[in-house]
Amino acid sequence: MRSRRRRTSREASPLPTVDGLAPARVRTPATGGWATMRDHLVDRFPHVAERIDARLAAGEIVTAAGPVTPATPYTPSTTLWLYRDEPDEVPVPFGLPVLYADDDVVVVDKPHLLATIPRGSHVRQTVLVRLRHELGLPALSPAHRLDRATAGVLLLVVRPELRGAYQTLFARGRVTKTYEALARFDPDLELPRTEVSRIVKRPGVFAAVTEDGEPNAETRVELAGLRGELARYRLTPRTGRTHQLRVHLNGLGVPILGDDVYPELHRRAPEDFTRPLQLLSRALEFDDPVTGARRRFVSGRTLQAWDDPDGWAAGTPHEW
Repeated sequence: MRSRRRRTSREASPLPTVDGLAPARVRTPATGGWATMRDHLVDRFPHVAERIDARLAAGEIVTAAGPVTPATPYTPSTTLWLYRDEPDEVPVPFGLPVLYADDDVVVVDKPHLLATIPRGSHVRQTVLVRLRHELGLPALSPAHRLDRATAGVLLLVVRPELRGAYQTLFARGRVTKTYEALARFDPDLELPRTEVSRIVKRPGVFAAVTEDGEPNAETRVELAGLRGELARYRLTPRTGRTHQLRVHLNGLGVPILGDDVYPELHRRAPEDFTRPLQLLSRALEFDDPVTGARRRFVSGRTLQAWDDPDGWAAGTPHEW
């Protein structure tokens, strides 16, 4: 049973986080003709009606007022908490090194093909759930996100009351983010350069597109290395649109090596950990909003196609 994510009041969940997995929230509509909460849930999730009844019987669907029963009257604009159904997941066979940790933040070196947060078919095999369980930090939350395909430095916040301060740094462009990407070398591409465009990502469509209109995405592109026909690009985004770096390099005619989306969509099997997207979040640097100290965190990973081109060509899975 999956719930739609939507912004609601940040009430504390009456259900605990279990093995790193927090309960999902479901918000009831402001209007509706259901007699009971059960009727609404079964109408909303008809394919899991039996599981709804089982969870109601076990007291595993709750509101702030307590457990919901089959006879609980329907109330509009109410938050329900429940544990989501877990999909069958292929374990991601890569470690999640902690680069730094204190009472406020945890910084990790995320591997390729591990999602940041639970979504869709990725629940336990995510950075957030794994770290909550491994570190015993049930309230841990991300200050920003990396695409599942992207590796590198990722910042998470330990205490919920500090999350807004760190998220604001990213939202206001106060974090210097440096990425590395591998793509073919184009001698006709003038570098360094700054790409500015309008990138739009529509719900239900996996690829983002560039459209006419007011720019909302900016990336500095520099050549950082060259090996034959393969180039290493240093990317410094000033904004954080979905797939921004991938869209900008693809638009320049040098799509990132291993990209399953740009320029063409390719379906990757869940068990396929070969030839991942050659994009790495190399470093984050910012003034800490709590301590005021200047922080800089650097990934220890490398990109496989650069350091092991034969292994990359052979499709040898490796944690880089």
